[in-house]
Amino acid sequence: MRIAALLACFLALAAPARAASGDAAFDAFVASAWPPAQAAGVSRQTFDRETAGLAPDPGIKAQPAKQGEFSLALHAYVGQVVNAQKVSIGRARAQSLSDTLGQIERRYGVPSEICLAIWGVESGYGPTQGGHDILRSVATLAVRKHRADFYRDEFVAALVLLQNGMPRENLVGSWAGAMGQPQFTPSSYLKFAASYSGGGQPDIWRSSADALASIANFLKGSGWNPALPALMEVVAPQDFDWKPLDLDLAQWRRLGFARADGEALPASGAASLYLPEGAAGPAFLITENWEVIRQYNTSDAYALAVALLAERIGGSPGLKRGWPKTYVSMSLSDRARAQRLLAAKGYYSGATDGKVGRATRVAVHDFQFAEGMLPADGLLTPAVLKKLQEK
Repeated sequence: MRIAALLACFLALAAPARAASGDAAFDAFVASAWPPAQAAGVSRQTFDRETAGLAPDPGIKAQPAKQGEFSLALHAYVGQVVNAQKVSIGRARAQSLSDTLGQIERRYGVPSEICLAIWGVESGYGPTQGGHDILRSVATLAVRKHRADFYRDEFVAALVLLQNGMPRENLVGSWAGAMGQPQFTPSSYLKFAASYSGGGQPDIWRSSADALASIANFLKGSGWNPALPALMEVVAPQDFDWKPLDLDLAQWRRLGFARADGEALPASGAASLYLPEGAAGPAFLITENWEVIRQYNTSDAYALAVALLAERIGGSPGLKRGWPKTYVSMSLSDRARAQRLLAAKGYYSGATDGKVGRATRVAVHDFQFAEGMLPADGLLTPAVLKKLQEK
C-alpha cells in the first residue's frame, strides 16, 4: 500500500493535473506519457489541454487483437481484398488521376499501381477512414498491453502533431490508431506525410493527391527499388529439387524458372521463392520491394493482396494458377504448436504465436527437406505437424 501511495504521489507531481477517467490503469498510462511527450517537444499546456477528460474507448476494448490479414486463410483474405469492385475503382482512379499519379511516380520512383492498391486496401480509395479519436484509441490500446510500447510511442507522436498545430478533429481514424486515406499512424505522418503541391501541412484526410504522395514517400523512404517488381508469378521447372529459397534472378532463370505471364524475368536482383499455399498453388518470386510493402503492414497476406491488386489495376487478368482446392487451414494453436516443435529441433527461433511468416516457412522447408518430405514447399500442414510430433 505504501509503495502504491508513493507511486500515485510521484505520478501526480510528474504530470499535469487532469480529470480522472475512473480507470486507474488508463490514468496511470496518461500520466506516465508526460516525460516522453515533454522530451519530444510537447508543452505542458498542450498535454494538459489534449488529455483533459481523456478516457478509454470501450469499443476498442471489445475489439479482437487478431486482424483478418493475420487470421484468415491467405487465399480467403486475398479473395476479399482483390475483388472486382476494388479493381474497377482502381482502374477508374488510375485514369481520372493520371496526371497526378504520373507526377508522383516521377517524383518518388514508386509505381502508381502500387500506390493505388495501398490506397484501395487501406481506405477503399478514400471514404473508409474510421471515426475513432486517435489519441484515445492509441492510449486504450497501450493500456490493453497489445503492442504497448508501440502505442505509447504513437500516443506521444499524436501529441507532437497537436503541438505542431494539427487540429484535433483531424486525428480521427481506425480503432487501431491509423488515420486518413492512407491510414497512417501518427509517427508515420510525422515521418512520411507529403504535400503534393509542396506547401502546407499534408492533408491525408481530404486530399487524394496528398494521400497518394504520402504513400509513395513512405515506400520510397522504406527502400523501394524502382528497378524491380515486388513479386512475379512464376512456373517452376519439373526437375526442381526444392532446395534453394534465395537466389539471384539470373540464377532462378538458369534453373528454369519463368514468369507465368510470359514476360522476361529481370536481369538481376535478389529474389526468394514464395509458395503461400504450397506447391499445388501459385508460385512467386518476391524481391526486396515485397519487404518494403511489409513495412506498411507486416502481414504476408497484406503484401500479396497489395501486389496482386496493383497488377490487376495495371491490366493483368489475374493469377495464371488458381488456389489449391486441397488446402487445409490449421488452427492458431496447431500452428503455434508446430512452431514450438520446430524451435525445439533447432529449425526455428522466432515467436511461437501461430502467425506464419517467412521465418516459419523457411523452418518448415528445412525440416521437410531434411525429412525427405518433397516437395519441400515450406507449407505448414497437418502432415508436417504430425511428422514433428513423431520425432
